[in-house]
Amino acid sequence: MIQPMKILGVPVHPMTMQGAVDELEKRMLAGEQTFVVTANAEIIMMCQENAEYNKIVCENAELVLPDGAGAVWAGRHLGYTVPERVAGFDLYNHLLDLSAHKGYKAYFFGGAPGVAEAAKTKSEELYPGVQVVGCHNGYFKPEDEAEIIADINASGAEMLFVALGAPKQEIWLKKYRDQLKPRILMGIGGSFDVFAGKMERAPKWMQDASLEWAFRLYKQPSRFMRMMALPKFVLKVMFSSK
Repeated sequence: MIQPMKILGVPVHPMTMQGAVDELEKRMLAGEQTFVVTANAEIIMMCQENAEYNKIVCENAELVLPDGAGAVWAGRHLGYTVPERVAGFDLYNHLLDLSAHKGYKAYFFGGAPGVAEAAKTKSEELYPGVQVVGCHNGYFKPEDEAEIIADINASGAEMLFVALGAPKQEIWLKKYRDQLKPRILMGIGGSFDVFAGKMERAPKWMQDASLEWAFRLYKQPSRFMRMMALPKFVLKVMFSSK
């Protein structure tokens, strides 16, 4: 495993997308469970403000990847070599493609009722042969969790994708990881919504120009207060050191 860089105390692994996929497959085949966090500027700032979340990301996640132009910029500003952005949505797609080619099984947990199933249908359209062996929505009560975990484990899934939003998805995974059988545990935010057509992703040119945040704000003005984390992040990084 490549050595992590430290961004505001958060260990982030500066890997390429293919390097991350290869590492996850290697660990999966070795029977090692890997808790993955794709850390953008907002998530790194959550770590500054939420001690529980900070502990989960810094101490419990085996692989923390630079999701977002902010994380890539921060790493480079601090003097690290950061080859590229490894966006959570793109990594999710790469792993589904791996499933289609090699038969690894995936389970979709999260989203509104029907969204995970719609994401499954879209996955099967985009990646013929993909093995999505179970779905469950993200609307549940504490008394439902034992049944959800049992369903995930009974499905035989090697990869568990959880779309509950940060920090809830990582808190849930940390709480139950010892009971979960899948080898890859990954929070993916609104990725099911994108697949289901409920949410639109920024055009490729905006992604390439590091303007995905502006597209999200345009589409979801309610995110304005959350977006205030970005200038705070930049200032914190500028006045920090390795």
